[in-house]
Order: sequence, then C-alpha cells, then structure tokens
Amino acid sequence: MKYLILTNINDLVRVPSDRIAYITSDGNYSTLVLVNRQEHLFTINLGTFERTIEKQLRKEAGVFIRLGKSLIINSEYIHQIHIPKQQLILYDNHFLNKFVLSASREALKALENMLEDRLHTQLRIDE
Repeated sequence: MKYLILTNINDLVRVPSDRIAYITSDGNYSTLVLVNRQEHLFTINLGTFERTIEKQLRKEAGVFIRLGKSLIINSEYIHQIHIPKQQLILYDNHFLNKFVLSASREALKALENMLEDRLHTQLRIDE
C-alpha cells in the first residue's frame, strides 16, 4: 500500500492513498477528504497537490484524476456521473454515505469519455 505524505506549517499527514476520496481547492488552499469524511487543509494549490501525488505515488497516481480547476478525485470510487445535474457521485460499499460533488458539464463529459476509453482499452487487452 502506498502512502501520501503531506506537510503543512504545523502538521505532517501520512495517509494511505486508497483512503483518499477527493481533493478540492479554493485558490492556494486545498482540502484532502478521506473516505471516512475526515478533512485536512493544506496551504498549497491544486497543481502542487497534483505534482506531489505524481511524485510520491508514481504509477499508482493514475487513479487520481483532475477535474477542472478545483477538484482531484480518486477514480476507484466513481459511482455515477450525472451530466445534466452537473454531479459526480463517489461511493464504495465501505463508505457510510455517498460523496456528491459538483463539476462542470464539460469536465464531467471529459471524465466520461476518459473512462469509456479506458474500458475499451482494457477490453482489447483482455481479448
């Protein structure tokens, strides 16, 4: 199991990467949300967060997908993409509740296309 280690002025946080549900950003602040709904606030922007994930998790970083300017999601937990409502639902049977996130139609459509492409690629490999 890979861990993501993040530091802030006062804290060092070490979390298993598979327990990260999503990361949201507001300017230079990013909030890491775990599947148990625990939140950790960091004074880094989402681009820096994205590079940190890639550097520390390497090939496992591929499960994290950036959606627009303010969201990184763990694609392992995608349950539903609802483009008309501009909603993305993250869920796993270990979650107490679903995460209902907002995203633009364009970002959700791009995510849907990416997942379909991955599925088609996997089907070709399995043949």
